Amino acid sequence: MLAEPERLGSRFRSIAADQDTELLLSAASSWEIAIKHSTGRLPLPEPPHLFVPRYLDQSGVRGLPVQHHHALGVGQLAWHHRDPFDRLLVAQAQLEQLPLVTADPVFAAYQLELIPALD
Repeated sequence: MLAEPERLGSRFRSIAADQDTELLLSAASSWEIAIKHSTGRLPLPEPPHLFVPRYLDQSGVRGLPVQHHHALGVGQLAWHHRDPFDRLLVAQAQLEQLPLVTADPVFAAYQLELIPALD
């Protein structure tokens, strides 16, 4: 969303531009960002503990905490996907009845509303 906004899908751009849309960033995504940055796989202009909160403040995106029922919900999911971060995102989306923005086609195996991140 930040690195290459021009790559974002038209449906997502339209939804995100709507003043009534509330965008959320899961704490699971922040966790993944921190890990990938620390291993050198995700370059950022500043350390994640500074970058992510600043991004949330500037963009109006709200943080979505990981609750116990989200973590436990992962155990109820079919094993369509092995990535623990993605499984937690699926559980959160299902339990909170939220659409999930993704470019990963494997999410289609789960019962949830998907918004394509890319065209």
